[in-house]
Amino acid sequence: MPIPHFVTGFNKRYTNRALVHLAGRGPFVELEHVGRRTGAVYRVPLVALRHGERVTIALTYGPNVDWLKNLRAAGGGRMHLGTRLLQLGPPRRLPTADGLQRMPRVARPILPLTGTTDFIELDIRSEAPFAGW
Repeated sequence: MPIPHFVTGFNKRYTNRALVHLAGRGPFVELEHVGRRTGAVYRVPLVALRHGERVTIALTYGPNVDWLKNLRAAGGGRMHLGTRLLQLGPPRRLPTADGLQRMPRVARPILPLTGTTDFIELDIRSEAPFAGW
């Protein structure tokens, strides 16, 4: 497991509330997903990189995070990336080597040191200017 699970609770409660304000700047995004059991709408700050008509995300907490399970169950979600609102298709797992190649050069040697070996890509189905949620 890349980042210990005890960190997850702290990040959900405190860190994510601060990071969400970085969405739209550089690689920081806000991912919207719908709870697979509750139907509630959730938003989580992440780092994602666009490559043409796809978005790549390094799974620094591993592949068993709730937001990823919700995206799989719903067949996709929405993302605020830069000045755009992206409608995303279902996530697909990427081989580690492919995922690392899509990361910025500075991150490539660091991610394996943190234990990050899982990556996903999501197709961009449509996009529009971001005017808020």
